[in-house]
Order: sequence, then C-alpha cells, then structure tokens
Amino acid sequence: MTSGRETYIGPLSENLSKRQAKLTNMNHDGSGNVRLEYDIPTRGLIGFRNAFLTLTQGNGALGSLLVGYQPWSGPIGSIRMGVLIASEPGVAVTYGLNNAQERGDTFIEPGTQVYEGMIVGLNTRPADLVVNVCKEKKQTNVRSSTSDIAVRLTPAVKLSLEQSLDFINADELVEVTPQSIRLRKRYLTQHERSRMREGQPVAAS
Repeated sequence: MTSGRETYIGPLSENLSKRQAKLTNMNHDGSGNVRLEYDIPTRGLIGFRNAFLTLTQGNGALGSLLVGYQPWSGPIGSIRMGVLIASEPGVAVTYGLNNAQERGDTFIEPGTQVYEGMIVGLNTRPADLVVNVCKEKKQTNVRSSTSDIAVRLTPAVKLSLEQSLDFINADELVEVTPQSIRLRKRYLTQHERSRMREGQPVAAS
C-alpha cells in the first residue's frame, strides 16, 4: 500500500510493474492525494522503500501487510545500467578512481582493497565496463603549475544490504562481512565472463 500526491502515480506504477506488482485499488481524496493498493511479491519489496522515497520526493507514506502465499509470478525486471568492474587485485587509489568516475558513480574510496571481478561502481551506459581503480599516475621529471593540485573525487555511493540485494543482477553476488558489504560478479575473470556469454561451461569462482 502506498499513498502520496497524484503527480507521482506514473513513476510509481512504472517502477512497481517491474517488480511484478498488480494494482488492486486506488482511492482519491479530492485534494490531490491518492492511495494505491498493490499485490506484490515480498522479493519485489526489496529495495523499493528507497525508490519510493526518491520517486515521491519524500512526500509519500508506505506500508505493507502479508496477505498469504502465491505462486511464483515471474522474474523481477532490472531497472539499472551496467556496472564498473575491477580489472585486477590491489588497493584503489585516487587517480584510478578519478578515471573510473569519468564513466560513472563509484562505490568505493581510496585505500579500499579490491580484487578482480569486484563491482566498484555503476556505469552511465547499459553495458558492463572493466576499469583499473588501482592505476597510479605515471611519474615524470616535468612539473607543471597544476601538478600538485589534489584530485577531488565525488563521494562514493554507499549501498545498504537491502539496496545491494535490490541492485544486483542474476550474474552478480553480494558478499557480507562484519566490516563491509561488497558486490561482485559471479564469475570473477573477464575470460570466464566471456565464456559464459558464449554459452561455454565455466566452473563457479
């Protein structure tokens, strides 16, 4: 069940339809507010609260109630772009992250230990992209007037466990430790992922 302004009906309906939700009731109060009732699988609610707050600009209220068990309603559609994938193991550095941020939003900060196949950001395009966030700037003997200016990174996007579970696609996993939450590809190496796309058997990493 959701409630909010009528202007948010379109974006909410589009997002909920991708989560296998079915509209069962709609009530208008005559003052521009609307109450929407949906039947939605529990897995479709994973990550929806954050999407709801964004889509309604914080002007809606959301509640849920278990109504029973139903047959599987189908896969939950993906509504995101591709990801940025670490190309090699090492420690993320400012220079490498700055290059990665030219292609999308990053999930990690300088000093973060990464490994090949780890998801380090969200691409601005639909395809996945391999990036080297451990790449250091080449040292030269020539100093320019701007050589000592610090690179300013956009703050890393931090995903909660619920957001991470909502974020991943079928070929991705969430790793949870007492210290961190990491995202990764199911198959870590580029070679393994290429073989999977070609339909060749690959042993799980």
